[in-house]
Amino acid sequence: MSDEKPIVYLILGVPGGGRREIVADLIEGGLSSEDKTVVFVAAAEPEDATEGRLGQVVRWQWSENKDNEIEASWPDEATVGFFISDGRASQVDQIEAFKPWMKAQEVELGRVISVLYCQLVAQHDQLLAWYDACVYFSDIMLLNRRDGVANKWISDLKTRFVKKCMPCLVEMVKKGKVHNPALVLDLQACRMSHWFDEEEDAWAALVDSDTEIILQDDAEDDLGDELVEDVDIYLARHSSGRRVKEVPDITKFIS
Repeated sequence: MSDEKPIVYLILGVPGGGRREIVADLIEGGLSSEDKTVVFVAAAEPEDATEGRLGQVVRWQWSENKDNEIEASWPDEATVGFFISDGRASQVDQIEAFKPWMKAQEVELGRVISVLYCQLVAQHDQLLAWYDACVYFSDIMLLNRRDGVANKWISDLKTRFVKKCMPCLVEMVKKGKVHNPALVLDLQACRMSHWFDEEEDAWAALVDSDTEIILQDDAEDDLGDELVEDVDIYLARHSSGRRVKEVPDITKFIS
């Protein structure tokens, strides 16, 4: 997939949404026999029956010495990796930490993939705001676990993201399989966020590595278009430390 650096895909979603099953399908149906894979799974998430299909699995965790620093080493032989987020933790904090982790491991981002647990979200519409954040950073959204969910709800969900002008692709998952693994694994960026773009890398070089994106409290949520273009809104913080754009606590909706 890359002649230079290994490629890693970031997988966002919640426990029970079928992320590991989908990753197994992508490995089996979307990669060549020459690719050496590794799958990073959060230490906080229990094993499931799918892990036997994932090949080499590395458990990642937060560093005990530093806040919001991912602790996991990329195997020397791996050419393609899938980094599955901690589904019970803030996806925004993990996205913020994922970029410096990639740099430290000398790997390149393939795509950010969101797996939307349709049955859960259909029961709790409040979670649409949680997935809005995921989709903002994602190149493709996979609609999974749709059994029992009305077709109109699925249609309204797609319309929601179209109205928000989200450029990410939307694909259905059926019985844990995607229709076109090659499309999902394609390296073309289709995300709203610029956090992983090369321009952001150049900007980051101008500030200290410990610098955070801060907005003054008087900005509140009334942000102009010019400001939004310069700052990823979900990563921005008020001077108090709170995120400008907050998302629901996912642990209130999952067991």
